[in-house]
Amino acid sequence: MTRLDEPDDAQRRRDVAPVICYPTDTLPQPNMELLRNALSNANSVSMHQAPPRDAVSFHVPAGSFFRIHSVEGSQVGDLNLWHAENLSERFYSGKTRALHGTHLTIGDRMWSSFPYMRPMATMVEDTLSWYGFDQYGGSVHDVIGTRCDPYTGALLQGGHYHYCCHSNLTRALADARGLSLKEAESHVHDVLNVFMCTGFTKDTGQYFMKASPVRPGDYVTFFAEIDLLGAISACPGGDCSSEHSSDMAACYPLDVEILTPPKEKLIDWVPPRDNPYDRSHGRP
Repeated sequence: MTRLDEPDDAQRRRDVAPVICYPTDTLPQPNMELLRNALSNANSVSMHQAPPRDAVSFHVPAGSFFRIHSVEGSQVGDLNLWHAENLSERFYSGKTRALHGTHLTIGDRMWSSFPYMRPMATMVEDTLSWYGFDQYGGSVHDVIGTRCDPYTGALLQGGHYHYCCHSNLTRALADARGLSLKEAESHVHDVLNVFMCTGFTKDTGQYFMKASPVRPGDYVTFFAEIDLLGAISACPGGDCSSEHSSDMAACYPLDVEILTPPKEKLIDWVPPRDNPYDRSHGRP
């Protein structure tokens, strides 16, 4: 028998039960009752719109909320978050996925990059929470996709498309911070795919997308745990039912609403502390 042959005990090996990599029993949990009460008393203070096949930036003070609205048609968006005063602290989709799973839902948090690794935002509302997981293993709000980008497009199709989400987010960040496109691009990172319906195929394990269940009037709301600079791109794939990075799909804008609650409604809220890891020893 060669090493390529299936061993006699192959099925026994496949039947070994999985072990959760990061048990979350000790993970600090958000006070959802407090956040919902604060949100119910919050006032809308500004609105920002990402046009179809483009992006918009927005600022959310710590202790405020931001709500992403589908306003005209079925549309998905790619979301980036940074600390408003420190672009090196940014959303870490990989660790968020390891802690919460492939798709985010109410009560899950968006975590920041090393060495900060603290909650940036907490999902408080989601009008698509009813969807769950479908028969294909698909669900909404994924942290498994990277973002549509011109580099992969050039590699696979040989084209040079300038309105993929990566490019849109780069331009939005450059405009927001007065950076060159080259400087801004280095800060653009893997996204939360808002409203996008995705999963992995069961036979080949490939990343798939399908028509999003989002419709006009749907929204998802997050609580800002720290001062945030955000940017969201209205994906050129529209509802991603057939393709992305294309001028052919029907695309619609996305609105981002900033809501601020009265301070007394968050009197018991404790902002996230610095990550407790002691870096004085064992640093690379």
